[in-house]
Amino acid sequence: MTDNAAQDPAGGSYASADRPIHAIIPAGGAGTRLWPLSRRRRPKFLLDLTGTGRTLIQGTVARLAPVAATTTIVTGVAHVAAVADQLPGVGRENILAEPLPRDSMAAIGLAAAVIAARHGRDAVVGSFAADHTIADEASFTGAVRQAAALARAGWVATIGIEATGPSTAFGYIHCGDAIGVPGAPDGRRVLGFTEKPDAHTAAQYLATGDYRWNAGMFAARAGVLLDHLAAQRPRLAAGIEAIAAAWDAPAREEVLAARWPGLEAVAIDHAIAEPVAAAGGVAMVPAAMGWDDVGGFDSLSAIVPARTWGPADGVAVLDDSAAGGPAADVEAADSPGALVASTTGRRTVLLGVPGAVVVDTPDALLITTPERAQAVKGVVDRLRAEGREELL
Repeated sequence: MTDNAAQDPAGGSYASADRPIHAIIPAGGAGTRLWPLSRRRRPKFLLDLTGTGRTLIQGTVARLAPVAATTTIVTGVAHVAAVADQLPGVGRENILAEPLPRDSMAAIGLAAAVIAARHGRDAVVGSFAADHTIADEASFTGAVRQAAALARAGWVATIGIEATGPSTAFGYIHCGDAIGVPGAPDGRRVLGFTEKPDAHTAAQYLATGDYRWNAGMFAARAGVLLDHLAAQRPRLAAGIEAIAAAWDAPAREEVLAARWPGLEAVAIDHAIAEPVAAAGGVAMVPAAMGWDDVGGFDSLSAIVPARTWGPADGVAVLDDSAAGGPAADVEAADSPGALVASTTGRRTVLLGVPGAVVVDTPDALLITTPERAQAVKGVVDRLRAEGREELL
């Protein structure tokens, strides 16, 4: 195996106390709020958006390495080669290509079913987004270990992020009493999941102390996850099981082509998390870990540190230089807190524009502010409506 897994005598891999989960990383979406950096052909998980010299998916895999027995990536056919190139330590057999996007449940369900076939239905699987950042990785790994303990005990487990403010950008998890599972001292029963609230409702949630942000991190025994899916969405479950049964066989492509397009497109939150929580089957590990979903240029303005030297002093700068692309050429005066992201190497000069966001690519230039950053998605929607496919 090539992804640093523990080995069993038969040549497979198994989870251990040190690495208790089989990690699943769904890698999809175009990151439209980060246009024009993020495009369909080059989505945000394939980009270095933090200035660390590694892409978001590389950071996710590295973050999971201390706790993952195996790592499975689910991504679109168009991105398989790039994912494989960026992640040479993940075996090609663990990069699953989906022909069409079918939302998170199909992607996670397929990976869980393939892992169940390879490692047994008692294998604990954990799903984590490819394009998030986490500042406190020790806190993250501790929370994952607790979630794995909850999963081994039969729960569907999630990690609830300590909210730093009444955000309207995220869903919320309503947590109840402690449940006393060995190995998960912080585990609490989940009373329910809520969609993104308005600001007043979000403030009310935080005032109770019983709500956490939902970052879409889930863990369960593979068999438990698949059984819940069969109970809640039997047709989707049957399709996934049929594809997984053929995945390591010659009939894979034939079965995939026949079954995948007809799968229901639904998020794991709606398919499993919400109904199973209502039945009392979901537990949560609360955690403060400096999490960010990198959901727009407002996030990047907060994540990327400003330069403290040279002509771009006081400005956060992103470029493609770590991947062999041109270095950004930025000069700034009286522009503290500004962000420049450049893939062209073209000279960019900021004079007296504090907090500005400038994104320079070969075919599109975006100038905005962190306060208007979420409106970028509307620009992408208009380009799509105009048929400007070359810019998407």
